[in-house]
Amino acid sequence: MNPNPEQFELHLSVSNDSESAITLLATASELSKQNIKQIMQKGAVWLSRNGNTRRLRRAKHQLHLGDELHLYYDLAIQSTVPPVPQLVADEGDYSVWYKPQGMYSQGTKWGDHCAIGRWVERHLDRTTFTVHRLDRAATGLILLAHKKKSAAQLSALFAQRQINKCYRARVSGEFSSEPQSFDQAIEGREARSHARLINYDAEQNCSLVEVDIETGRKHQIRRHLSIAGYPIIGDRLYGCADEGNQIKEDLQLLAYQLSFIDPTSGEEKHYSVPVNLQPLLTTPTS
Repeated sequence: MNPNPEQFELHLSVSNDSESAITLLATASELSKQNIKQIMQKGAVWLSRNGNTRRLRRAKHQLHLGDELHLYYDLAIQSTVPPVPQLVADEGDYSVWYKPQGMYSQGTKWGDHCAIGRWVERHLDRTTFTVHRLDRAATGLILLAHKKKSAAQLSALFAQRQINKCYRARVSGEFSSEPQSFDQAIEGREARSHARLINYDAEQNCSLVEVDIETGRKHQIRRHLSIAGYPIIGDRLYGCADEGNQIKEDLQLLAYQLSFIDPTSGEEKHYSVPVNLQPLLTTPTS
């Protein structure tokens, strides 16, 4: 019996070619075979063979002597129902999606059913490749590639900083009326952000700002704005807690626009969050 039935790991060696993954995992974990099938579909079972490790989803996948099975079980993750993303544009080789708050850009060893790429694979039956990330707590536009070639091309554009990313955020305090640039390094790596004021709400003492980034470091906008004295409202990592040390609002950060040259057609592409999907923070207060 597992000491913590709500979260545990299992690592099993396959000693017989005739053994099935479901039987091995069900016996060792004391979970039902049906539960194991669901866990496999949600990306929490992995197979190691000849030095390579990948997710195992097919219940009838033939095992080989010397294979290793890995199960990463977390009841909270398995029980989570992912929010539904919205398709903004389908360009064939890639697509543009609106990622809602709470959906991941990519999975972890504990599962990937709450990641947008896996959601698209399961609901639209299309292969997906992640080419950039967006914070789980943030909302907005994210690109997904559907071919290896387009994934490599789009990843190269991001690496070469040839994709313009524009964000909007509602921050605490009165932001400067003059455009501001921030270049504080993040984890030892250069990082540059540029922000301008859209609207200031004196009654709420908060500002709506637009931010362009030249680099894409982890939590870059959140860190830069917080260091400058304008933490994003709802930011549980870098923001200011409400009374009682609790932050009640969701992160007020929106990946608002993407623009780049299509690597295949050479056309200029501009994508914005559709009006019907824009959260409150994109609407200037009066």
